[in-house]
Amino acid sequence: MKVEEITKFTVKIGGLEDLHLVDTIISEIEISAKERGTGIARRSKTYLEEKILEGKAVIALTQQGDWAGFCYIETWSEKTYVANSGLIVKKAYRNSGLAKQIKQFIFQYSRKLFPQAKLFGLTTGLAVMKINSELGYRPVTYSELTQDEVFWSGCKSCVNFEILSSKQRKNCLCTAMLYDPSWEQGQPKNLESSSEGFSLTSKFDKIKKILWKK
Repeated sequence: MKVEEITKFTVKIGGLEDLHLVDTIISEIEISAKERGTGIARRSKTYLEEKILEGKAVIALTQQGDWAGFCYIETWSEKTYVANSGLIVKKAYRNSGLAKQIKQFIFQYSRKLFPQAKLFGLTTGLAVMKINSELGYRPVTYSELTQDEVFWSGCKSCVNFEILSSKQRKNCLCTAMLYDPSWEQGQPKNLESSSEGFSLTSKFDKIKKILWKK
């Protein structure tokens, strides 16, 4: 079935009925990472099953009931930081706008569950950067992310972990992005207050110009 034949997807909070999809999801994530040549923070089958049972996973299905996409919520630093992790869209349904639909859904769901938490992510994908930017994320330095050791230990399974370690966890090949709910309260963080923040903002502005031309 061609992507253009799928006009609508159902995006929902995962439940008990979706546990049978975990093996397929893990396989799709690993295949996608190999195709992109990028690293991923691997999660076990048990871990993803727990996320689904906790109501912290989002599942996308086609009109025909076929699994199409997935993402889950992680919390760090006593729930003051939230990450929407493991975003994956089945290869047959990519370039259909589903990734954006999933990200929008889980972003709003995360805001509802943890209204005061900062949402953050690390990514090498320009498409994800564009979606994040539309949701209100901004590029930041790694120092503005959670410093929870458990989170950073997840990077050990990434092929770029040596780079991260050699730079004392200050930066790597991934772009760090953050959404702070205080920005909506008229208290935006002034990235331009530092030369490093200004450099990040300028760099990302250039990336956005390239993305919006496509």
